[in-house]
Amino acid sequence: MLTTLKFNNTSRSLFFSTARQRVDSYFKENNLSPNANKAMWGKVVFFLTGYVLLYGLILSNQFGMWTMLGMAMLLGMFAAFIGFNVSHDAMHGALSRKGWVNDLFGNTFHLLGASPYVWKITHNIVHHTYTNIPGHDEDIEVAPGLIRLDADEAYRPWQRYQHWYAFPLYALASLSWVLRKDYLKFFKKQIGQIKNPTHQRREVIILFASKFTYYVFFLLVPYLVLDITWWQLLLGFVIMHAVEGLVLGLVFQLAHVVEGTDFPMPTDRNTIEEAWAIHQVRTTANFAPRSAVASFFCGGLNRQIEHHLFPKVCHIHYPAIANIVRETAHEFDLPYIENPTFSAALVSHYKILKLMGDPATGGVPQTEPAQHFHEPITI
Repeated sequence: MLTTLKFNNTSRSLFFSTARQRVDSYFKENNLSPNANKAMWGKVVFFLTGYVLLYGLILSNQFGMWTMLGMAMLLGMFAAFIGFNVSHDAMHGALSRKGWVNDLFGNTFHLLGASPYVWKITHNIVHHTYTNIPGHDEDIEVAPGLIRLDADEAYRPWQRYQHWYAFPLYALASLSWVLRKDYLKFFKKQIGQIKNPTHQRREVIILFASKFTYYVFFLLVPYLVLDITWWQLLLGFVIMHAVEGLVLGLVFQLAHVVEGTDFPMPTDRNTIEEAWAIHQVRTTANFAPRSAVASFFCGGLNRQIEHHLFPKVCHIHYPAIANIVRETAHEFDLPYIENPTFSAALVSHYKILKLMGDPATGGVPQTEPAQHFHEPITI
């Protein structure tokens, strides 16, 4: 994959080499593997079992309409939690030292109706390299023309209301993923400014076969088994994905689109004037870092700073290495952006949406940071 956008890695970030050495020493001195431990495998079992159990209970046809709808909503949440806790770590190669184990559990992404192959291109390579760079990181292009997050983007009158309608749009994210996004990304000539690879025929077959299988299990089978009408089935399917999409969308937005995070533009020479690792800490934020509940359900993605710097470390270890990363960032006079609670991060994101949709300010960020407590890289 080729691109002309480069980071200023001539100094190769003494910050990152120092942080990496300290994190490596932590694992070595404590005789720990950076991959999954027993607690992590317990989470894998919990979320996969909960997902299968909920699906089975719905298909048992032993419950009323409202109960099944509630279980469908929980199923959507569990799908998101599998994505956070199981698929995500596996696709980054963080779950196990063994590649086949990561491949196996990375395929749990199909349970969300999503393609792990496409995700590795759009997320592992593009997003993790060009985080928050307009025109390069397509993950921040939530709904082009509707949601404005880039001050250089043309302003549209309806965007003055985006701080209200953005959240319902986030709820459509999962449905879009299942029905259109993977197909569009797969066949695009480039993702951001990176040329899409030539896909092997095997990947084309897997994409369409996995999508068809998902439609069969979540549309055809319930229609044949349950005593419901077609419109009740579609309503349950949409609501399940609305819950899943809202969970997925919010976790991402609260990690990258809050007060204090940067959206840097390349220079005239098509470079980013900082090393890749420094770019990561300036464009990423943690939320609710001391919440055991957030850490359990979000798969460590409430500690996005640690994840972006050390994506091959299993998220179960993020609380331990966070102190190292925070102290090292402060030592090098770098920001370490944290919102102490989920609600604080939500308010911060709301303020960004409102600011960027306000024609009076021209969408130029005038916010204060949250509380502070190259080449394409396959990560």
